[in-house]
This record gives sequence, C-alpha cells and structure tokens, in this order.
Amino acid sequence: MAAFDFDQELRDLALDQAPRVFAVAVQYEVEPGTLDGEIAAWGLAYDDGSAHVVTANGRHQLTLTSPERATWWFGREKGITARIVWFAASSAPAFERAEAA
Repeated sequence: MAAFDFDQELRDLALDQAPRVFAVAVQYEVEPGTLDGEIAAWGLAYDDGSAHVVTANGRHQLTLTSPERATWWFGREKGITARIVWFAASSAPAFERAEAA
C-alpha cells in the first residue's frame, strides 16, 4: 500500500477550490479606425458567482456580484469597451519556500 501523500492532498485541494483568475481589458479608439487598449484590472471569480477586482495600479478594490459587473464598471465611460480575459486554471500547484526576512 502506498504511503499517503499529504502534500499532494493539499495541492489537489488548492486546485479544487481555486478561484478563476481574469483580467479586465479595456479598448478605446485613439483616432478614427485606430484602437488602443490596456489591462484595467485583475480579478478573482469565486464559486458563488462573486468576484474581487483590483485595479491594475493597485489603488482600488471592488467586490462585485459577478465578474461581468466589472465590464460595466470599467466600460461605463463613452467610447470605452471592457471585456473579460479568462486565464486557464493552473494544473500544477507547487509549494514555494518563503524568503527569510
């Protein structure tokens, strides 16, 4: 019988419970026919549908009822379109040693 691998159990638990990571990308027209864009925020989406969003500059945080609400929040100015960019879930969580202080 193989020995129980507690570290593997914790990695599996982290995979099962990890929130989904997303970016909020905004695009806007800088001149007729020419678009520009940037990442406005980063977010975590939870199983209950809610999301926690932090602006890219780290100055503001939002707790929203859904990730899609972030598109309204960041796209509410005229001429700005906001979209969510989802990241694939990690498949290989690992323990990292903390740096000594």
